[in-house]
Amino acid sequence: MSEKIKNGEVKPEQLICPNCGSVNIIYSSRGELVCDDCGTVISEREIDFGQEWRAFTAEEREKRSRVGESIKPGMTTGMMSTIIDKRDINKLKLDAQRRVDALQMRKWQMRSRFQTARDRSTAQALAEISRIATPLKLPENVKAEAATIYQRAVDAGLVRGRSIESIVAATLYVACRKLNLPISLDQITQYTRNQNKKDVARCYRLLVKDLNIIMPVPDPVSYIPRIAYKLGLDEGAQDKAQEIIRQAQEVGITAGKDPAGLAAAAIYVVSLLENKKKTQREIASAAEVTEVTVRNRYKELVDKLKLMPPIQDSKVV
Repeated sequence: MSEKIKNGEVKPEQLICPNCGSVNIIYSSRGELVCDDCGTVISEREIDFGQEWRAFTAEEREKRSRVGESIKPGMTTGMMSTIIDKRDINKLKLDAQRRVDALQMRKWQMRSRFQTARDRSTAQALAEISRIATPLKLPENVKAEAATIYQRAVDAGLVRGRSIESIVAATLYVACRKLNLPISLDQITQYTRNQNKKDVARCYRLLVKDLNIIMPVPDPVSYIPRIAYKLGLDEGAQDKAQEIIRQAQEVGITAGKDPAGLAAAAIYVVSLLENKKKTQREIASAAEVTEVTVRNRYKELVDKLKLMPPIQDSKVV
């Protein structure tokens, strides 16, 4: 009650002194509720959640603050405990009995870190998220978003009976889509050990449907820098390719099309206009799409936008 008074949620005048009936109740600096008329202590030993120090500048506040980094999404209390390692930190040779005792303590310490099956599942999922995200060079915000989505899936009971690796791969794909990161499902599934694209895609649809996740429409413009980097194209070529995509969006020919294929076709148009000598096979390989996709999207862009690149034999280039 005193904390509510301190925060302004309940006014002291709303309380009544049980001794004299006065409503003149004050909150003392020692964490006590005291009647200002008769001095009766109504409540004592209340916890003061405020800091014991004062700061008058932003620099002083930053130096005196003792709070640490916020807990990452998906982190459980078991992940913050000390780990008994197999090796001795001082590199000392232990006798056989002490070595057995250390291994026994390590075993029980590892078992006690996670009290519930949910904690163990979350720890395994976070390790899988880090393992898959590392070779893809995904940023930390994508990992945090994937961990949050996984926790929601656990709460909704979607993980039970399904492979953790499939759910983790699906959460990473959802996180990339939500944060508009140009990572395809094929790129993610190539780093899964025992799951194929069909299983991950099924889990992805399950997460989007049951968790009511609104997925943004992928923007082909976000795929251009990655493809151009693999092909060694400069920023000027990227800007022209992005302008072609924006013109196509205004005309309305990008709806329902693969964004990677559209980005690859726009880069192919720019390569023809500027005589960059990039073949459809090279561009398709960089975009991780087929040559047929690049060829079809290229023809649509040229016809609808009235582009006039140099005439090339599509079967040769």
